[in-house]
Amino acid sequence: MRKNTALGLVVLMTAGTAFGAAYKIPEQSQRSMGTAAAYFAGADYADANYYNPANMSWLENTTMIEFGFRYINLPSIKFEGKAADPVTKSFQIANAETKEEHFVIPYFHMVFKGNERIRWGVSLVTPGGLSKRWTAVKQKATAEEFTLKVFELNPAVSIKISEKFSIGGGIRAIYASGKIKYRYEPAYKINMDGDSEYKFGYNLSATLKPAQNLTISTAYRSKINIKVEGDASGYLYDPVTKTTYPVATGGNVIVPLPAEWKVGAAYRWKKTIFELTYEKTFWSSYKKLDIQFDNSTIDNTLGKPKDKYWNDSETVRFGVRHSFNEKFTGMFGIAYDETPIPQRTLGFELPDSYAWMFSIGGIYNITKNLEAGLSYLYVTKFERNVHTPPNENGIDGKFSDLAAHLINVSVGYRF
Repeated sequence: MRKNTALGLVVLMTAGTAFGAAYKIPEQSQRSMGTAAAYFAGADYADANYYNPANMSWLENTTMIEFGFRYINLPSIKFEGKAADPVTKSFQIANAETKEEHFVIPYFHMVFKGNERIRWGVSLVTPGGLSKRWTAVKQKATAEEFTLKVFELNPAVSIKISEKFSIGGGIRAIYASGKIKYRYEPAYKINMDGDSEYKFGYNLSATLKPAQNLTISTAYRSKINIKVEGDASGYLYDPVTKTTYPVATGGNVIVPLPAEWKVGAAYRWKKTIFELTYEKTFWSSYKKLDIQFDNSTIDNTLGKPKDKYWNDSETVRFGVRHSFNEKFTGMFGIAYDETPIPQRTLGFELPDSYAWMFSIGGIYNITKNLEAGLSYLYVTKFERNVHTPPNENGIDGKFSDLAAHLINVSVGYRF
């Protein structure tokens, strides 16, 4: 059901999928991946349209294109401890591992040739998503599968105000689809599948060049509430009447894509660009997960709102790009990322923790106008101890082996 997607979106939300806190995926280009997303104030290729549209004013006046693929590997997450039985509410041993996940996701950026003051471009990216699958009985009771895909089409424009200052902005068109499964036989079994309509927001940025080799930028992305609708199937058992009721209903849920603010600086020293970025994501707008089933009986039983009350999170990123020669540029990045999920609302749907990210990559100029890139990002998250009462998430144990591997392959061309 479309709402199902939303549910997945919310609960999962960034495999941030595992690349960023919750369900956030900040790496959407070759240069971003190679610098652990410390690519913002110094954005200087086709991906500037997405990361910092104000910077399009400073680009060489040619049409630039970048097309690429990201391979994402999410290793198994381990849980050791106890979980509350969904029926009796008593804690029971629930040691388990998630299934390993593999994805290949494309992206696209383009900046068009303009004039001395105005440039425009377009990007197609996946700013959020996740997939988490459990096979053990206790984990399947709330999270047999949570899969989320979020797509964004982002056209933008840049205006040069002076030789030292420019502004930019664009429209965010968001679409989401997802799948949710959870079961505890013979009490209940739910399969949900759905998508959303397009929802719109905006992004704004400004760039100041106080010196020839120094660039300072700030940017803001608006919050977008996504309403996901769809269908649910399965069954629900009533122990009082000893009757099993089939589930065949629709529903919806509203999920927030939070607002985000960035500020950063890039400094060029000879053939090297150093970049530092601070970003804040306003996850505190996510208070509750409220799935509303069209069937009142199902809604009263399985559609009760779940507290989330996430916290705003902060991330600090540092990246380096060095031109070894006219043909090859190397990249390195490191970042520290906070999780927005408090202990009391952490569940099996999205085990998350504070993280370190490390990246390395390179771009090779095949010809003057044609380039190819390859980069790798490793995400490692801290072990997370969780203790919540049976009437809430009902988890008493530890999540470990939280990690992700990302490989990005790209081709860029200018004409």
